[in-house]
Amino acid sequence: MIIRIMGEGQFEVDETHLDELNRLDDALGESIDGGDDDAFRAALKALLDEVRRAGTAVADDALVDSDLVLPYDEAHIDEVRELLTDEGLVPSEPPAK
Repeated sequence: MIIRIMGEGQFEVDETHLDELNRLDDALGESIDGGDDDAFRAALKALLDEVRRAGTAVADDALVDSDLVLPYDEAHIDEVRELLTDEGLVPSEPPAK
């Protein structure tokens, strides 16, 4: 699964990490619903850090479609709210190939 972090680049993340990414995505959604900016910042950082930790950076010159796009580190809570779907930012099932 290829995950793009806006303004940073792409990471190849094995689908075995999807449960953890969903758990972190749920925490992010709850912080947005609660309107708590400090909790939002912490949740967004945790999600992005997990992608960086679990993933392998895709070379900048590689042309690979992203399966998932996540906001940048300093995104405002309202920007991220607009990106949310019914499943949050991370789908519960791996993207179909």
